[in-house]
Amino acid sequence: METKGTILSYRPDVRVVDATIRDGGLVNDFRFTDEFVKNLYKANIKAGVDYMEFGYKASSDIFPKADFGPWKFCDESDIRRIVGDNDSDMKIAVMADVGRTDFKRDIIDRSNSVIDLVRVATYINTIPAAIEMVEYCHEKGYETTINIMAISNDNDTDIDEALDLIGHSSVDGIYIVDSYGAIYPEQMRKLADKYLAFAEKYNKYVGIHAHNNQQLAFANTIEALSRGVSYLDVTVSGMGRGAGNCASEILLGFLKNPKYNILPILDILEKEILPLKEQGVIWGYDIPYLLTGQLNQHPRTAIAATREKRTDYRKFYVDLVDYK
Repeated sequence: METKGTILSYRPDVRVVDATIRDGGLVNDFRFTDEFVKNLYKANIKAGVDYMEFGYKASSDIFPKADFGPWKFCDESDIRRIVGDNDSDMKIAVMADVGRTDFKRDIIDRSNSVIDLVRVATYINTIPAAIEMVEYCHEKGYETTINIMAISNDNDTDIDEALDLIGHSSVDGIYIVDSYGAIYPEQMRKLADKYLAFAEKYNKYVGIHAHNNQQLAFANTIEALSRGVSYLDVTVSGMGRGAGNCASEILLGFLKNPKYNILPILDILEKEILPLKEQGVIWGYDIPYLLTGQLNQHPRTAIAATREKRTDYRKFYVDLVDYK
């Protein structure tokens, strides 16, 4: 597959998707103030961001509402409290996890909602359930994606079968998700080409959601972009679970489309992100995340080590190897 565009060009099919509240919410239990969310919403509009993901559509039967902020659940009234009728060109997204969302109860008709896009998160072994959710949301009038998590754990045969199943569905887009931050750019290139071949066959688009365990989230994002991947996930300051994600400010400074403007994001970094860090909210690259990324493991052990402020890196690594 040929490279699409050059470092000096821009492609009109590219869409930037801000996932700060959703992925970032995993580090503070989604307890963002309304002021923070509203300021980010306004900044994303000014920055030319195409979609803003507000959080999860999690089931309150599984996750008690008292234990989380509102963006774990993304009730219609909570989103509208921030965006009103969203009188802007930026679209609103939410994520629905397979097995953790009561989608038939909590996802209402698109005609009654300010949400535009429902992103269905799934592992490869729950693709049929993801497709059921997609078909439901499609009938309700939403744009949809299927985001296959932890793809670094899956083999080519299973990925091919999954992409073929998804291709026959009504989904609009398919996401490469490097949940463990384990993928290297050369591997990302091959994955992107595989996804894009199926996407072209079935008239879908491809997106990427990268984690920064090995400081490769930006590199993998632009590698996928260069192959033809068009939906690019970012978070401000890379805020997200564990090592975080591709940073908005890095990608917006790279993309050559004049519609994108880094300045509003720099304002958010100064006025909203720095105070969060001063309050003790922690995310971003650290040695434990590096090691779980190198070993292609879920970052839960690294998250625990970071919370405990462990610096016994050698022992941590040996324990990971023994665990693996």
